[in-house]
Amino acid sequence: MSFWTAVVVIVAILAGTIISTSKHKAKNNNADNDKTNELEKEVEALKARIVTLEKIVTDPGYDLKKQFKDLEDDRVA
Repeated sequence: MSFWTAVVVIVAILAGTIISTSKHKAKNNNADNDKTNELEKEVEALKARIVTLEKIVTDPGYDLKKQFKDLEDDRVA
């Protein structure tokens, strides 16, 4: 095998390795992006639930309802 043939073989091997590595990275990036999108949607849904819970808890009638519930529990026990 001549020197130039060896150089061509080495370059071909390196090119194949670089191509397969870049394909693998692109595939992983797509999977990561999908997971990130799912997590962002879940966070938005949780934020909406927190807003609702904050409205309920800070409602002036909430404390009164809790006191009535506590009185009912005491009466039953």
